[in-house]
Amino acid sequence: MNRLDAMSILVAVVDAGSLSGAARLLDMPLTTVSRKVAELEAHLKTRLLHRTTRQLSLTEAGISYVAACRRILEEIGEAERAATGEYASPKGELVVTASELFGRLHVVPVVAEFLAHYPEIGISLVLTDRVVHLMDEHADAAVRIGQLPDSTLMATTVGTVRRVVCASPAYLAAHGVPAAPRDVSADVAAHDCITFEVLASMRAWAFGEGKSALSVPVRSRLTVNTAEAAIAAATLGVGLIRVLSYQVADAVRAQSLRIVLDEFESAPLPVSLVHTGQAPLPLKLRAFLDFVTPRLRERIAGIL
Repeated sequence: MNRLDAMSILVAVVDAGSLSGAARLLDMPLTTVSRKVAELEAHLKTRLLHRTTRQLSLTEAGISYVAACRRILEEIGEAERAATGEYASPKGELVVTASELFGRLHVVPVVAEFLAHYPEIGISLVLTDRVVHLMDEHADAAVRIGQLPDSTLMATTVGTVRRVVCASPAYLAAHGVPAAPRDVSADVAAHDCITFEVLASMRAWAFGEGKSALSVPVRSRLTVNTAEAAIAAATLGVGLIRVLSYQVADAVRAQSLRIVLDEFESAPLPVSLVHTGQAPLPLKLRAFLDFVTPRLRERIAGIL
């Protein structure tokens, strides 16, 4: 029995919460996962897991053993990274994730510049609008938009973006410019809206903050699932949209869209560069963070 292999599988089982979850995570047959855990328990002559049809939990011996496994596996990983020179010079592979549109507009240009400066580092850039769990999915860093939940992750704020309401000049000429949030209310029915289901509620838009916070039900003439589609429809005069400022920066500069109700905007959303905070930090990741942070700050500051 390869005990290190068995330890890694046991830790994966605990993190996944089930044998089948670990099998999927490791891309390994369920029978192999079950056998490796059983072999480890037989070697130790003690039960590590309580198994029922509904849940899996650690025994008292399992709790202390898994904690030791984590320390051992981490020390081995550190030793391997040191042996390959990862801490001596910036080289190796990084996995970085960001939201799809922000990543394409702002992260890709910075990553391209970074790769030109560090020829021995490769990057796998994952652009997705779902939240990628860094530890579970083996990602090194992420660019996150919005308030961050309490966690053990390390975060550096690189700027803020606004939630903005805008429409095409032609639409505003035909329907009038809303002067207050109540003007876009479905109760008034003076304006058509395009709702974006990923960003906010399809039925109400939030304005202001604190005691002045206000949720306004809107009349949705069109619902889309991407920011690009919402922006395209708005430029064609379909109605008002409420999106993030970076998503319409180019359209506003080109005067194909105009921001309205800016004095009623809710609090800006932070943009953060997030990593797991492992110590010591691999040089490739330190190089990436040091390079990307000031450049993202500069790009975000120039959005709107």
